[in-house]
Amino acid sequence: MTTIEDIYQFFLKNPVVTTDSRNIQKGSIFFALKGDNFDGNKFALEAIKQGCIAAIVDDPDIEDDQCFYVKDVLETLQSLSNIHRIILGTRVLAITGTNGKTTTKELISAVLSQKYRVYATKGNLNNHIGVPLTLLSLTKDVDLAVVEMGANHPGEIKLLSSIAEPDYGIITNIGKAHLEGFGSFDGVKKTKGELYQNIAEKNGFVFYNPENLILSELIDRYRLEDQSIPYGYGLENVSINKSNKSPYLCLDIQLPNELSLITIETKLVGSYNYENVLAAITVGLYLGVSIDSIKIAIEDYTPSNSRSQLVRTKFNEVILDAYNANPSSMEVAINNFASIKNPNKVVIVGEMLELGDYSAVEHTRIANLIKSIPFSSVIFIGTRFENDAQNLLFFNDSESCAKFLVENPIKNSLILLKGSRGVKLEKVMEQL
Repeated sequence: MTTIEDIYQFFLKNPVVTTDSRNIQKGSIFFALKGDNFDGNKFALEAIKQGCIAAIVDDPDIEDDQCFYVKDVLETLQSLSNIHRIILGTRVLAITGTNGKTTTKELISAVLSQKYRVYATKGNLNNHIGVPLTLLSLTKDVDLAVVEMGANHPGEIKLLSSIAEPDYGIITNIGKAHLEGFGSFDGVKKTKGELYQNIAEKNGFVFYNPENLILSELIDRYRLEDQSIPYGYGLENVSINKSNKSPYLCLDIQLPNELSLITIETKLVGSYNYENVLAAITVGLYLGVSIDSIKIAIEDYTPSNSRSQLVRTKFNEVILDAYNANPSSMEVAINNFASIKNPNKVVIVGEMLELGDYSAVEHTRIANLIKSIPFSSVIFIGTRFENDAQNLLFFNDSESCAKFLVENPIKNSLILLKGSRGVKLEKVMEQL
């Protein structure tokens, strides 16, 4: 059996890892991970043939000079990344939360990149495999790592925090998501709070919204009063610019001892992004980035991946927020949409997944909220909305809705397109 120390020395000479035998980079190390429906050990020798310099396996029957046998490949990957993180000593800022963590990660990365060499989580590599891969991508040239942490079961943030050992932490918010995996809202709160617990034990610092009562409660629980930086640090005042006529979020910033305001015009739709932007400003100021550089970074940031995007099509304007959805994010998106002044507003919502026993009541609650607001038109997509969509347009799936829109196009409207990723609302988007 190969020791973790030997593997790390080998990794230093060949510092590229892969877990996908279909996407091999020559000279990389293949980690033969197992899942419910696959066994990476079966592809180890093929990965070597395709150019991997070695493979980490936990099948003792594999005999090859380029295969290193370990007891558990996943645990080895996680341990290796933790060792690498400790030896490099790179400062790590970890971000978790129910909503907004990816947008917050990208905003903070943009801000910190004005002064530091930053490496941030790529794509959705935020789980028990993705976080180790992120850490193993760090080099000695990186000043700060911004690491996103996702979770859908109890204990996951505790595990990821023990691997990344963050110096700084942010919980964007705690809401109703993945209730099927967590079992209850209290399960969500406990798991997200594990980041604060780790920060407290490691004498790190957390950035938080002091107006969020749940986060303030966790600050008290883990005795982080002296290790917490509230949003708005370094500012005399910050507020949403109510006079801004564009659909984008606009902030007014006032520095201490300065009478004039600094206006930051984002390319983010939705007042619910206020906290995400404020988090980036706070982190930037705390870590020594000038307000002028912060303004440049935030104003240059353009959202992608169907997150708070304003898309102008041939016939409509679409607020595309369909990367994911849960009761918390759905509620704030709908209320924000209701506040926008436009005579032709259309709501198209897809069902919310992974809610378990809470699914029926949460879909009814969201449907009732939508029906209480006088939108021009409403379309529900997904069988979980079927019982609540009487007298309104309803489709079992996005394909059916898209076919309907071909024959009955929507024009000259402002449209909110919101739903879980699994609903595949991009098919509807093609017809808007």
